[in-house]
Amino acid sequence: MSDHRYYVTTNETGAARALDLLSAVFEDEGYPVATMEVDEDKRLWEVSIYVAGDPDPAFKDRVRDCLGPDFAGATLEIEQFGDVDWIAKSLEGLKPVRAGRFLVHGAHDREAVRSNDLAIELEAGQAFGTGHHGTTAGCLEMIERVMRASPGGPCGLDPVLDLGTGSGVLAIAAAMLGPVNVLATDIDPVATKVAIANVRHNRATKQVKCVTAPGFHSTAFTSAGPFGLIIANILARPLMRMAPDIKRHLAPGGSVILSGILESQRWQVLAAFNCQGMRHEKTLWRNGWVTIHLT
Repeated sequence: MSDHRYYVTTNETGAARALDLLSAVFEDEGYPVATMEVDEDKRLWEVSIYVAGDPDPAFKDRVRDCLGPDFAGATLEIEQFGDVDWIAKSLEGLKPVRAGRFLVHGAHDREAVRSNDLAIELEAGQAFGTGHHGTTAGCLEMIERVMRASPGGPCGLDPVLDLGTGSGVLAIAAAMLGPVNVLATDIDPVATKVAIANVRHNRATKQVKCVTAPGFHSTAFTSAGPFGLIIANILARPLMRMAPDIKRHLAPGGSVILSGILESQRWQVLAAFNCQGMRHEKTLWRNGWVTIHLT
Protein backbone atom coordinates (compact mmCIF):
# COMPACT_ATOMS: atom_id res chain seq x y z
CA MET A 1 0.00 0.00 0.00
CA SER A 2 1.24 3.49 -0.84
CA ASP A 3 -0.76 6.58 0.12
CA HIS A 4 -0.42 9.37 -2.42
CA ARG A 5 -1.61 12.73 -3.63
CA TYR A 6 -2.50 14.17 -7.02
CA TYR A 7 -1.61 17.82 -7.43
CA VAL A 8 -1.40 20.71 -9.88
CA THR A 9 0.79 23.79 -9.62
CA THR A 10 -0.86 27.13 -10.33
CA ASN A 11 -1.21 30.68 -8.96
CA GLU A 12 -3.31 31.79 -5.98
CA THR A 13 -6.41 32.48 -8.08
CA GLY A 14 -6.07 29.13 -9.82
CA ALA A 15 -5.63 27.39 -6.48
CA ALA A 16 -8.91 28.82 -5.22
CA ARG A 17 -10.67 27.72 -8.42
CA ALA A 18 -9.21 24.20 -8.29
CA LEU A 19 -10.14 23.89 -4.61
CA ASP A 20 -13.76 24.70 -5.45
CA LEU A 21 -13.86 22.27 -8.39
CA LEU A 22 -12.31 19.34 -6.52
CA SER A 23 -14.25 19.95 -3.30
CA ALA A 24 -17.57 19.98 -5.16
CA VAL A 25 -16.94 16.45 -6.46
CA PHE A 26 -14.71 14.71 -3.91
CA GLU A 27 -15.56 16.37 -0.58
CA ASP A 28 -18.65 14.21 -0.04
CA GLU A 29 -16.56 11.09 -0.69
CA GLY A 30 -14.20 11.97 2.16
CA TYR A 31 -11.08 12.82 0.14
CA PRO A 32 -9.09 15.70 1.69
CA VAL A 33 -8.42 18.58 -0.71
CA ALA A 34 -5.88 21.24 0.25
CA THR A 35 -4.01 24.25 -1.11
CA MET A 36 -0.52 25.36 -0.17
CA GLU A 37 1.78 28.18 -1.27
CA VAL A 38 5.04 26.54 -2.34
CA ASP A 39 7.05 29.52 -3.68
CA GLU A 40 6.19 33.00 -2.42
CA ASP A 41 8.59 34.79 -4.76
CA LYS A 42 7.21 33.06 -7.87
CA ARG A 43 3.65 33.11 -6.47
CA LEU A 44 3.24 29.38 -7.02
CA TRP A 45 0.58 27.31 -5.27
CA GLU A 46 -0.19 23.60 -5.20
CA VAL A 47 -3.67 22.12 -5.01
CA SER A 48 -3.69 18.53 -3.77
CA ILE A 49 -6.16 15.71 -3.26
CA TYR A 50 -4.98 13.00 -0.87
CA VAL A 51 -5.84 9.36 -1.49
CA ALA A 52 -5.18 6.24 0.59
CA GLY A 53 -3.83 3.11 -1.05
CA ASP A 54 -2.07 2.57 -4.36
CA PRO A 55 -2.54 4.93 -7.34
CA ASP A 56 -5.46 4.19 -9.64
CA PRO A 57 -5.37 5.52 -13.22
CA ALA A 58 -9.15 5.71 -13.31
CA PHE A 59 -9.18 7.92 -10.22
CA LYS A 60 -6.53 10.16 -11.76
CA ASP A 61 -8.75 10.52 -14.83
CA ARG A 62 -11.64 11.57 -12.55
CA VAL A 63 -9.46 14.26 -10.99
CA ARG A 64 -8.36 15.52 -14.41
CA ASP A 65 -11.96 15.56 -15.69
CA CYS A 66 -13.06 17.41 -12.54
CA LEU A 67 -10.49 20.16 -13.11
CA GLY A 68 -11.82 20.49 -16.65
CA PRO A 69 -10.88 23.07 -19.29
CA ASP A 70 -9.76 25.62 -16.68
CA PHE A 71 -6.65 23.49 -16.17
CA ALA A 72 -6.25 21.99 -19.62
CA GLY A 73 -2.64 23.19 -19.81
CA ALA A 74 -1.69 22.16 -16.28
CA THR A 75 0.15 18.93 -15.48
CA LEU A 76 -1.59 16.67 -12.98
CA GLU A 77 1.27 15.17 -10.99
CA ILE A 78 1.42 12.42 -8.39
CA GLU A 79 3.48 12.03 -5.23
CA GLN A 80 3.64 8.67 -3.48
CA PHE A 81 4.44 8.39 0.20
CA GLY A 82 5.41 4.72 0.26
CA ASP A 83 5.36 3.10 3.69
CA VAL A 84 6.21 6.36 5.46
CA ASP A 85 3.65 7.58 7.99
CA TRP A 86 3.43 10.87 6.11
CA ILE A 87 1.00 12.46 8.56
CA ALA A 88 3.39 11.84 11.44
CA LYS A 89 6.32 12.99 9.32
CA SER A 90 4.58 16.22 8.35
CA LEU A 91 3.98 17.06 12.01
CA GLU A 92 7.44 16.28 13.34
CA GLY A 93 8.63 19.88 13.30
CA LEU A 94 5.42 21.65 14.27
CA LYS A 95 5.53 23.93 17.27
CA PRO A 96 2.94 24.03 20.08
CA VAL A 97 -0.23 25.88 19.12
CA ARG A 98 -2.10 28.29 21.37
CA ALA A 99 -5.83 28.91 20.95
CA GLY A 100 -7.33 30.87 23.82
CA ARG A 101 -6.14 29.18 27.00
CA PHE A 102 -5.54 25.90 25.19
CA LEU A 103 -2.08 24.73 24.26
CA VAL A 104 -1.89 21.76 21.90
CA HIS A 105 1.56 20.20 21.91
CA GLY A 106 3.56 17.03 21.44
CA ALA A 107 5.43 15.20 24.17
CA HIS A 108 8.70 16.83 23.08
CA ASP A 109 7.26 20.29 23.87
CA ARG A 110 6.03 19.77 27.42
CA GLU A 111 8.34 22.53 28.62
CA ALA A 112 6.20 25.03 26.68
CA VAL A 113 3.24 24.48 29.04
CA ARG A 114 2.57 27.42 31.37
CA SER A 115 0.87 27.25 34.76
CA ASN A 116 -2.48 28.58 33.52
CA ASP A 117 -2.57 26.65 30.24
CA LEU A 118 -5.17 24.05 29.40
CA ALA A 119 -2.62 21.71 27.84
CA ILE A 120 -3.62 18.93 25.44
CA GLU A 121 -0.83 16.56 24.51
CA LEU A 122 -1.18 14.86 21.13
CA GLU A 123 1.18 12.91 18.95
CA ALA A 124 0.93 12.73 15.17
CA GLY A 125 -1.50 10.03 14.17
CA GLN A 126 -3.83 8.92 11.40
CA ALA A 127 -6.56 11.39 12.28
CA PHE A 128 -7.27 15.01 11.50
CA GLY A 129 -7.03 17.63 14.21
CA THR A 130 -3.79 18.71 15.86
CA GLY A 131 -4.63 22.36 16.46
CA HIS A 132 -2.32 23.55 13.66
CA HIS A 133 -5.10 23.86 11.11
CA GLY A 134 -7.20 27.04 11.21
CA THR A 135 -10.42 25.08 11.69
CA THR A 136 -9.23 23.16 14.76
CA ALA A 137 -7.64 26.21 16.35
CA GLY A 138 -10.79 28.24 15.67
CA CYS A 139 -12.94 25.56 17.27
CA LEU A 140 -10.76 25.46 20.37
CA GLU A 141 -11.08 29.20 20.82
CA MET A 142 -14.83 29.12 20.19
CA ILE A 143 -15.42 26.20 22.58
CA GLU A 144 -13.78 28.15 25.39
CA ARG A 145 -15.84 31.27 24.63
CA VAL A 146 -19.15 29.42 24.41
CA MET A 147 -18.70 27.18 27.44
CA ARG A 148 -17.42 29.97 29.66
CA ALA A 149 -20.25 32.32 28.60
CA SER A 150 -23.02 29.76 29.13
CA PRO A 151 -25.52 31.05 31.75
CA GLY A 152 -25.27 27.73 33.59
CA GLY A 153 -21.53 27.48 33.08
CA PRO A 154 -20.13 24.49 31.18
CA CYS A 155 -22.58 22.19 33.00
CA GLY A 156 -25.43 24.09 31.37
CA LEU A 157 -24.35 22.63 28.03
CA ASP A 158 -24.10 19.03 29.22
CA PRO A 159 -23.96 16.66 27.37
CA VAL A 160 -21.63 17.67 24.52
CA LEU A 161 -21.34 16.06 21.08
CA ASP A 162 -18.09 16.22 19.09
CA LEU A 163 -19.19 15.14 15.63
CA GLY A 164 -16.33 13.96 13.41
CA THR A 165 -13.91 13.91 16.31
CA GLY A 166 -10.72 13.02 14.38
CA SER A 167 -7.91 13.14 16.94
CA GLY A 168 -10.36 13.77 19.78
CA VAL A 169 -8.77 17.15 20.58
CA LEU A 170 -12.07 19.08 20.66
CA ALA A 171 -13.76 16.49 22.88
CA ILE A 172 -10.81 16.63 25.27
CA ALA A 173 -10.97 20.44 25.26
CA ALA A 174 -14.67 20.44 26.19
CA ALA A 175 -14.03 17.99 29.02
CA MET A 176 -11.24 20.20 30.39
CA LEU A 177 -13.57 23.18 30.73
CA GLY A 178 -16.02 21.55 33.10
CA PRO A 179 -17.64 18.35 34.39
CA VAL A 180 -19.54 17.58 31.19
CA ASN A 181 -20.14 14.27 29.45
CA VAL A 182 -18.85 14.22 25.87
CA LEU A 183 -19.80 11.85 23.05
CA ALA A 184 -17.05 11.86 20.41
CA THR A 185 -18.02 10.19 17.12
CA ASP A 186 -16.34 9.57 13.79
CA ILE A 187 -17.23 7.58 10.69
CA ASP A 188 -13.64 6.31 10.49
CA PRO A 189 -12.73 3.50 12.93
CA VAL A 190 -9.03 4.46 12.65
CA ALA A 191 -9.87 7.97 13.83
CA THR A 192 -11.92 6.55 16.68
CA LYS A 193 -8.97 4.42 17.76
CA VAL A 194 -6.67 7.46 17.68
CA ALA A 195 -9.21 9.53 19.64
CA ILE A 196 -9.54 6.83 22.33
CA ALA A 197 -5.75 6.78 22.76
CA ASN A 198 -5.57 10.58 23.02
CA VAL A 199 -8.49 10.74 25.46
CA ARG A 200 -6.79 8.16 27.65
CA HIS A 201 -3.44 9.94 27.41
CA ASN A 202 -5.06 13.20 28.53
CA ARG A 203 -6.90 11.46 31.40
CA ALA A 204 -10.38 12.29 30.10
CA THR A 205 -11.84 8.78 29.87
CA LYS A 206 -14.36 9.40 32.67
CA GLN A 207 -15.96 12.18 30.65
CA VAL A 208 -15.38 11.32 26.99
CA LYS A 209 -16.83 8.33 25.17
CA CYS A 210 -15.50 7.66 21.64
CA VAL A 211 -17.72 5.79 19.18
CA THR A 212 -17.58 4.91 15.49
CA ALA A 213 -20.91 6.11 14.09
CA PRO A 214 -21.53 6.18 10.32
CA GLY A 215 -24.49 8.55 10.57
CA PHE A 216 -27.21 10.04 12.71
CA HIS A 217 -29.19 6.80 12.49
CA SER A 218 -26.75 5.34 15.04
CA THR A 219 -28.32 4.73 18.44
CA ALA A 220 -25.28 6.41 20.04
CA PHE A 221 -26.84 9.82 19.38
CA THR A 222 -30.30 9.13 20.72
CA SER A 223 -29.03 7.36 23.82
CA ALA A 224 -26.59 10.15 24.76
CA GLY A 225 -28.58 13.21 23.63
CA PRO A 226 -30.15 15.64 23.26
CA PHE A 227 -27.00 17.73 23.45
CA GLY A 228 -26.50 21.15 24.99
CA LEU A 229 -23.51 21.74 22.70
CA ILE A 230 -22.77 20.16 19.32
CA ILE A 231 -19.31 20.70 17.81
CA ALA A 232 -18.88 19.72 14.15
CA ASN A 233 -15.55 20.42 12.48
CA ILE A 234 -16.17 18.63 9.20
CA LEU A 235 -16.69 20.24 5.77
CA ALA A 236 -19.23 22.75 4.50
CA ARG A 237 -21.38 20.58 2.24
CA PRO A 238 -21.81 17.69 4.70
CA LEU A 239 -22.63 20.23 7.41
CA MET A 240 -25.37 21.75 5.26
CA ARG A 241 -26.85 18.32 4.57
CA MET A 242 -26.77 17.45 8.26
CA ALA A 243 -28.38 20.69 9.45
CA PRO A 244 -31.82 19.10 10.13
CA ASP A 245 -30.25 16.19 12.05
CA ILE A 246 -27.99 18.50 14.07
CA LYS A 247 -31.00 20.62 15.03
CA ARG A 248 -33.02 17.51 15.90
CA HIS A 249 -30.38 16.30 18.36
CA LEU A 250 -29.83 19.72 19.95
CA ALA A 251 -31.39 20.41 23.36
CA PRO A 252 -33.67 23.47 23.67
CA GLY A 253 -31.51 26.57 24.08
CA GLY A 254 -28.41 24.66 23.00
CA SER A 255 -25.41 25.86 20.99
CA VAL A 256 -23.75 24.61 17.81
CA ILE A 257 -20.13 25.25 16.79
CA LEU A 258 -19.38 24.59 13.12
CA SER A 259 -16.06 24.62 11.26
CA GLY A 260 -14.28 23.12 8.27
CA ILE A 261 -15.83 26.02 6.35
CA LEU A 262 -14.00 28.24 3.87
CA GLU A 263 -14.70 31.97 4.08
CA SER A 264 -16.49 31.80 0.72
CA GLN A 265 -18.84 29.07 2.02
CA ARG A 266 -19.92 30.92 5.16
CA TRP A 267 -23.21 32.35 3.86
CA GLN A 268 -24.31 29.01 2.39
CA VAL A 269 -23.79 27.26 5.72
CA LEU A 270 -25.54 30.02 7.64
CA ALA A 271 -28.50 29.82 5.24
CA ALA A 272 -28.83 26.06 5.77
CA PHE A 273 -28.93 26.45 9.55
CA ASN A 274 -31.12 29.55 9.48
CA CYS A 275 -33.69 27.39 7.68
CA GLN A 276 -33.68 25.19 10.80
CA GLY A 277 -34.54 28.21 12.96
CA MET A 278 -31.01 28.68 14.26
CA ARG A 279 -29.49 32.08 14.97
CA HIS A 280 -25.96 33.22 14.19
CA GLU A 281 -24.08 34.43 17.27
CA LYS A 282 -20.45 34.84 16.24
CA THR A 283 -17.93 34.00 13.54
CA LEU A 284 -14.17 33.59 14.07
CA TRP A 285 -11.89 33.98 11.04
CA ARG A 286 -8.57 32.11 10.80
CA ASN A 287 -6.32 31.62 7.77
CA GLY A 288 -9.11 31.59 5.20
CA TRP A 289 -11.40 29.40 7.33
CA VAL A 290 -14.29 30.30 9.61
CA THR A 291 -15.72 28.87 12.82
CA ILE A 292 -19.38 29.68 13.46
CA HIS A 293 -21.41 29.72 16.69
CA LEU A 294 -25.19 29.34 16.39
CA THR A 295 -28.00 28.99 18.93
